[in-house]
Amino acid sequence: MSNLPATFAALGDATRFAIVERLLKEGELSAGGLQEGAEISPPAISRHLKVLRTVGIIEQRIDKQRRMYSVRPEAVEAISAWTISHREFWQRSLDRLEQALLQESKRK
Repeated sequence: MSNLPATFAALGDATRFAIVERLLKEGELSAGGLQEGAEISPPAISRHLKVLRTVGIIEQRIDKQRRMYSVRPEAVEAISAWTISHREFWQRSLDRLEQALLQESKRK
């Protein structure tokens, strides 16, 4: 999963984000299980699931009559790696700022 812009675009929709959050918390669920408690029609759930599958965030498994959905670990790892790399950038920037402020305060 190297297409992070598409991943973030898919997760930018509140319904799709909620679906992924629910799958992360509860584990594998059927489309019907995902619809329970949500105010969304079955066709709308299907469309959202298709978007999430297309960008590689979730995967589908067929179990007899049901389609089961789960989050792909690779997707979470890619998002995590991107976030951590940017966190390190900002931490280094804040460390440099702290050093500059300390040097400035020593001069005064």
